[in-house]
Amino acid sequence: MAATGRKHLVKDFNHFITCYLCRGYLIKPTTVTECLHTFCKSCIVQHFEDSNDCPRCGIQVHETNPLEMLRLDNTLEEIIFKLVPGLREREEQQELEFWKKNQPRENGQENARRQRLGLPDVVGDYGGAGDDDDGGDDEDYHRKDPQIAICLDCLRNTGQSAEATVTDLMKRFIRCSSRVTVGTIKKFLSLKLQLPSSYELDVLCNGEIMGRDHTLEFIYMTRWRLHGENTYPMVLEYRPRIDFG
Repeated sequence: MAATGRKHLVKDFNHFITCYLCRGYLIKPTTVTECLHTFCKSCIVQHFEDSNDCPRCGIQVHETNPLEMLRLDNTLEEIIFKLVPGLREREEQQELEFWKKNQPRENGQENARRQRLGLPDVVGDYGGAGDDDDGGDDEDYHRKDPQIAICLDCLRNTGQSAEATVTDLMKRFIRCSSRVTVGTIKKFLSLKLQLPSSYELDVLCNGEIMGRDHTLEFIYMTRWRLHGENTYPMVLEYRPRIDFG
C-alpha cells in the first residue's frame, strides 16, 4: 500500500521564514555572516544602532561596524514570496503608501520641512542627483528607495597645482537614494564639473576616504552617525586623487 503524502502548510515553515525581532515574515531577509542568523533588513539595522551583538545568539558581530557583516538573502526572499501568497504585493503596496504619505510633493510643505531641518528650499541650490541644470524635474528617481540628503563640498588642498584643482558645484545639496554608491557620486561629480574621463577623485567623510562600493546608507550609519554627527544633511568632501607614488 502506497504511503499517502502529507500536505504541508505555510505554518510548518514559519520557524524558518519569520523574523526573530518583529515576529512577522522576513522582509528583505538579511543574514549576519558571523552566526548566520537572519532578520528583516530594517529590524537588524535598527538593532545595530544600539548594539553590536546578534539579538538571537548574543555573539559580538563586529567591534565597531556590525553593518559590514550583513548580507541580503535574495534567494530566501523569493522562497518566502512563493510560500506566502500575496505577500509581495502587500509589501509593495505598503511601501508605496508609506512614501506617498511621508514624501510631501507640494513645495510649500517640502520647504517648511527643509526649513525645520536647516536645508535650502526646493527652488534654489537643492536638487536631485538626476536633476538637469535647467530645473526641469518632473520625475523623481529612486522614489521608492529610502532618501538621504547630502552636501558635496570641495576640499581645498594648497599643495596641489592649479591644473589639479577642482571647483565648487553650483548645487552642493543633493537628495538621492540611500543605496547610491560612492562610485555613482564620483560619476555625478565628473559630469557636473565637466572633468575628463581620466580624472580621478577621492570622496571623503570626516577626513576618511570612502570606498567606491560604499553606499550612502552605509557611510551615514558607520561614519557620520557613529562619530557623533547629528547635523543634516550629511557632508561629503571631494578632491583630486593624491598620488603618493
